[in-house]
Amino acid sequence: MSSPRIIIIGGGIVGLGTALKLGVAFPRAAITVLEKEAQVGQHQTGNNSGVLHCGLYYRPGSVKARMAVQGVQEMVAFCRANGVPHEICGKLVVAVDAPEVERLRGLHERGRQNGLQGLQWLNGDEMRAIEPHVGGVAGLRVPQEGIVDYPAVCSALLSNIAEQGGKLLTQAKVTGLRATSSGWVAMTTAGDFEGEFLVNCAGLHCDRVSELAGERRRVRIVPFRGEYYRIKPTRQHLVKHLIYPVPDPQFPFLGVHFTRLIKGGVEAGPNAVLAFKREGYKKTDFSPADLYDALSFVGLWRFLGRHKRMCWEEMKRSFSKELFCQSLQRLVPAICAEDLEPGGAGVRAQALDPDGTLVQDFSFVRGRKALHVLNAPSPAATAALTIGGEIAAQLVGEV
Repeated sequence: MSSPRIIIIGGGIVGLGTALKLGVAFPRAAITVLEKEAQVGQHQTGNNSGVLHCGLYYRPGSVKARMAVQGVQEMVAFCRANGVPHEICGKLVVAVDAPEVERLRGLHERGRQNGLQGLQWLNGDEMRAIEPHVGGVAGLRVPQEGIVDYPAVCSALLSNIAEQGGKLLTQAKVTGLRATSSGWVAMTTAGDFEGEFLVNCAGLHCDRVSELAGERRRVRIVPFRGEYYRIKPTRQHLVKHLIYPVPDPQFPFLGVHFTRLIKGGVEAGPNAVLAFKREGYKKTDFSPADLYDALSFVGLWRFLGRHKRMCWEEMKRSFSKELFCQSLQRLVPAICAEDLEPGGAGVRAQALDPDGTLVQDFSFVRGRKALHVLNAPSPAATAALTIGGEIAAQLVGEV
């Protein structure tokens, strides 16, 4: 095929990273990105805390671990080459008691196995030499972690894609997909688009798009909202780095932490509560169709049954600044409720198995002349270029 046409559904950072990498791998291809919003990166990409993750937490040998380690290097190189604001400020993971110290030692070893460089084990005094207000008894300094302006990354990606000859169509919501003898027709609110190959990077709606393409929805995207507070300017001196907790293996989410922002300020959070709308960034956001889709899925009920106490605690913390603050005080004891002001929120597109298990790793599903990215949790933004390269590699011989 002399000039194949590739359709990418979704103009978040993963879709854009994929478009760039496909343009490199297949320079003769005509690549079109379809985005339902008026601008790119409006959902998970533009509503996260802007962290560059380097792969400390992820199971050695997992796709996540490999892509995070490679991804942060590739993303930092891209930012440097394109003048995107970023900072490698380092992260401090804090253990507050003896059981957490043992788990932190396990993280230390996991980080070494994943290839992280320069990890430093710190006792309490050594921690407070670099982060004076932190609590805890031991810490692990991760120097490769950083922060970045992801919307600016998207702008740079768009410029590079345009230079390759790729196209972006906004306000082009996909309403149907029709298989043809040569590939696909994507029916959208901006017209119909034909292509020989389809790549689904639709994020919060990726399972629905895969269903439009004829795939069975075995796993379901269940939206979890993560809510943040901001530290008031007069108290931002309490946090100098990224400060993270040691994850509890009994719970599926990481827990609240402190993040310095690339445009200034410090964010604290997130919690994790069921969103009543897939793009529900406020407590009052509600979609009957989205809520029914979640509540009719047996996997959600099994998840809730397995983690009843955690879900109840997360819900209480969503409505109580004092409880939220108590969680933060485990890491920075000097923080108080008066130091917090409302911040933003993001919605995580979490794939859930029917047995109630969160899908933890990236999930790529091949279809007829199609590839579906059905789970791309953190560190997907960091690893967007690496994910795009992985997709391009999988399409060699088909495009």
